[in-house]
Amino acid sequence: MSDPSSPAVVETPRRKAEAPKRPRNSAKTKASILAAARVEFADRGFEGARVDAIADRAGANKRLLYHYFGNKEELYRAVLLDAYQEIRKGERALSLDQYDPVQAMDRLVRFTFRHFLANPWFPRLLGTENIENARFLKTMPDIKALHSPLVGQIAAIIERGAATGVFRRDVDPVQLYISVAALGFFYVSNTATLSVIFERDLTSVNMVQEREAHAVQMVLDFLRTKPGA
Repeated sequence: MSDPSSPAVVETPRRKAEAPKRPRNSAKTKASILAAARVEFADRGFEGARVDAIADRAGANKRLLYHYFGNKEELYRAVLLDAYQEIRKGERALSLDQYDPVQAMDRLVRFTFRHFLANPWFPRLLGTENIENARFLKTMPDIKALHSPLVGQIAAIIERGAATGVFRRDVDPVQLYISVAALGFFYVSNTATLSVIFERDLTSVNMVQEREAHAVQMVLDFLRTKPGA
């Protein structure tokens, strides 16, 4: 018989086993932050962009954003680098050296045009950096190395075309690429105003296809033109 004067032993409910913490997917989180940041910077510019808005859009904790990218400036640099890496990766996937010169240039022009069209944030982001007088790009040494292989590829296409007599030889590959990029960049970044001015819907499928074909034809006709003609 138990002693009633003894304190009762109270059994405490056992704690439920704590659920194991889900491992953090850092790559996925960083990608989400970059995707959100590219939109915020493209829409609002560097000065107008807000870190809180980027974190909210990415569905990420702001502390994680700072953990991965340090600060707003470093995040912006990461967005710029990622944007350039993305287009360069697409260009490498074209395997231009496997095609004859005309086909290779056709593929490059179409890819560049479609990349700007599919990523309207990209021209806006570049516009933001130009407003900043490329002050962030100037601090990113990796950017130049990203572009060198592309210039080399274009030079090789021109040389192959000249060797077979289909292209002129006196073409600066850098000047040519600036022209190729401009044909897509200008169209996408000025679609709204040009649609009003010319009373045409430049976003319609027919207009986009017509513009792409026009861009290809312009570049090829230039390359086929004999010097002094």
